[in-house]
Amino acid sequence: MNAPTKSPIKDKPLRHPGQSLEEARYKLFEDKLETPLMLAMIFVILTAMEWWRYLWARPPNPYIFTVLTVVLVMFAAWRVWKTRPQVHALKQGAEGEKAVGQFLERLRESGYHVFHDLIGTGFNVDHVLIGPAGVFTIETKTWSKPVRGEAKIVFDGEQLTTVGRVPERNPVVQARAQSSWLKGLLAESTGRNYDVFPVVVFPGWYIEQSNDCLRNIWVLEPKALTKFLANAPQKLEPDEVKLASFHLSRFIRGT
Repeated sequence: MNAPTKSPIKDKPLRHPGQSLEEARYKLFEDKLETPLMLAMIFVILTAMEWWRYLWARPPNPYIFTVLTVVLVMFAAWRVWKTRPQVHALKQGAEGEKAVGQFLERLRESGYHVFHDLIGTGFNVDHVLIGPAGVFTIETKTWSKPVRGEAKIVFDGEQLTTVGRVPERNPVVQARAQSSWLKGLLAESTGRNYDVFPVVVFPGWYIEQSNDCLRNIWVLEPKALTKFLANAPQKLEPDEVKLASFHLSRFIRGT
């Protein structure tokens, strides 16, 4: 039996631009469209059944439809039961990305350009920072925390372990692949060679690692990122920051 867990996000993230319009759109569909569309579909099916019986003069036979209804209800219940963990994971992941994204927005005051949710082929990059310390891809992992005990992640430079377990998919490999992809994208679009540094952030977790683990990738709690950036040497001039940001903006608008 799995140990109980909880979300690492303590407070709900701030609202994002356009959220009221999105909520109004979904509410409009639910309140004004969903019910009449479902009723219309049901009555189309019932009407078709009545015409079929009328034209073929067949007596009603509830047994077939009863069997089909039972099968469909059981399938729907099974699908809801199977989908609930995915829905919970997506909701928790979205909350984590919003919280981290809103934290990163503060870095604009320090000369950083911030981008969110870059879409690649079959994957996405949660966040990108371009500023004085360089170009960074940031992967957010909103892992559920244990209800009891220490919420600690141990990083040895290559592999993460949490509560003595190794995750099925290594976020370090994922983050490095994302940084490599962005490096190629910027080289192709700008004609310059930008070093892209991968970062993985875990909201609400304590990260245990040695300084040697920080040479090729940062695995951090989001609040530590500001200190790491402040201590990092300057690698890009303002014109280089603007060039990379301009071309990345064009790519985002084109996807």
